[in-house]
Amino acid sequence: MTVLVLVEPDDELSLQAVTLAQSLGEVRAVTIEGPYAPSAWASALIESAGADDIVGPGSDRGNEILAHVAAQLDLPLAANVTEARGDEVTRQRWGGTLLEEARIHADRKLLTAAPFAFEASTSPQAEVLRPEVGGAVQVVEHVAPDTGGISLADAKVVVSGGRGVGSSEGFAILEELAALLEGAVGCSRVVTSAGWRPHTDQVGQTGTKVSPDLYIACGISGATQHIAGVKGAKKLLAINDDPEATIFNHADYAVIGNLHEIVPAITAELRKVRGT
Repeated sequence: MTVLVLVEPDDELSLQAVTLAQSLGEVRAVTIEGPYAPSAWASALIESAGADDIVGPGSDRGNEILAHVAAQLDLPLAANVTEARGDEVTRQRWGGTLLEEARIHADRKLLTAAPFAFEASTSPQAEVLRPEVGGAVQVVEHVAPDTGGISLADAKVVVSGGRGVGSSEGFAILEELAALLEGAVGCSRVVTSAGWRPHTDQVGQTGTKVSPDLYIACGISGATQHIAGVKGAKKLLAINDDPEATIFNHADYAVIGNLHEIVPAITAELRKVRGT
């Protein structure tokens, strides 16, 4: 069986999708060039795939394109898949807190790989598709948020704050630590709802999904939606004055105490060690 997999350049989630595709059969990778037009790109995938199964990355774009593929073919789409066995799949629901066992009632499989559920494959040789966009709805411009430095998606260290930070001014100590670690500052949804930080800083199911080497959660309770956004972090350090906080169930390292004392202490110790 041949499986067509959509691969986007320099995208780790695409390489994870390749791993899922390899578990289904012989992989044929394609990448698409040109203006982003989901419907047109989906049509190009369908034409290229023929009767083959199609797998996409578990990114916003990958899920959107595969949804268009499913709509055009009138077939079911299984998103956020963690394992595929014949016509049965396991997939994540509710931000990864629930695993669903499902059966696909179709002759073809349309799947997206759950982020960070698979090891990234080596980059395959991909065919290039250049679909005719024509009158299709397309993205004409992408304006990147002004992060003032390293973006959340690319940062190797993320220092993130929640309700426990207390105010927008309280993020100053997190910004100092992040700058010292050459990282980015993130936040929980309650922070953006309070207007302390812009939505572009939000980490979680409805924000940015991050995969840093180290995620430092300061004053974050650990709601399901937030944890869904940090599953890709290699190590998680939680700082919270509530010993019963849910975040500690997911942490590799835990510090119970006042973040307004602990974060500056970490910063001071780092400066001492570095002689700055």
